[in-house]
Amino acid sequence: MSASSSPPPAELSSSQPTDRPGAFSAERALALARRTFEIEARALQGLAARQGEAFAGAVQAMLQCRGRTVVMGMGKSGHVGRKIAATLSSTGTPALFVHPAEALHGDLGMVAPGDVVLALSNSGESDELAAVLPAMRRLGVVLVAMTGRPGSTLARHADLVIDSGVEQEACPLNLAPTASTTAQMALGDALAVALLDARGFSEHDFARSHPGGSLGRRLLVHVRDLMRTGAAVPEVAPATPLTQVLREMSAKGLGFTAVVDAQRRPLGIFTDGDLRRLIERGAELLALDAATVMHAQPRVVRDDALAVDAAGLMEQYRITSLIVVDAQGEVVGALNSNDLMRAKVI
Repeated sequence: MSASSSPPPAELSSSQPTDRPGAFSAERALALARRTFEIEARALQGLAARQGEAFAGAVQAMLQCRGRTVVMGMGKSGHVGRKIAATLSSTGTPALFVHPAEALHGDLGMVAPGDVVLALSNSGESDELAAVLPAMRRLGVVLVAMTGRPGSTLARHADLVIDSGVEQEACPLNLAPTASTTAQMALGDALAVALLDARGFSEHDFARSHPGGSLGRRLLVHVRDLMRTGAAVPEVAPATPLTQVLREMSAKGLGFTAVVDAQRRPLGIFTDGDLRRLIERGAELLALDAATVMHAQPRVVRDDALAVDAAGLMEQYRITSLIVVDAQGEVVGALNSNDLMRAKVI
């Protein structure tokens, strides 16, 4: 909202500080913070009642868009527009931000027929947006205006107008874009939420667009991506003497070994803890073999399981290692908690 067209500042509410501004006051700062929250909360509540066919039409246009959603805005609306474009892109709606001033000097080439243009301007009278409107109309894009003034230049040129108007800014001068940009941000989130729901966008889709995040690690990383394979897998036959079993465990460094049959199916497992318990009992180690000391029916995990599920098994059974098998039940790998921690799954 420009200074020349803004209404006079609203009268102080009972919660607004009345002491003289110009010097720091903790009480005044907290009172202004509370007033800001109150004004912006009222602005957001007012949006819901004013959304209707235009909002639904914008969602439908973006769903049917053959190209991308191009978001534009100047100043603070531009900053909000960048966030909206990022949110749309990460939730299944391809989008990008184009600065209106740069569009006038070549970046309009980023806009193509079949795109939807979402233009943000609280006043609807941004000179840069107004200058680029004729070119966008010639391109035949669907123009969605998000503005606080339904009768503005931007609104008159738009195919759809989303009302983002607010009664007042949170700024005590009623000048700095505050409540109005909060309203724009919330409307952008509402568009993204409606779109992802209409697309059937799932947490797995979200993970694919956020592979570096914790959700990506949870939903995209499988056991086969982290497990030890080949010669790194500790395994022995049932008749292997315990002395050789210990050499296998030491060589592979995982604190356990699988005991497998001739088809490499797991028969049991022997761990460092099992060895300690044998020693405590005073067992004659040289007389023992793998079949005698192993735990039968060991916990196993499929190689195509999610790594987070393997972590859940370890936590559930209070173990630190798992034998990994394929769909046929043959041993193909080994996994321990350190592997999961290095991958930041746990």
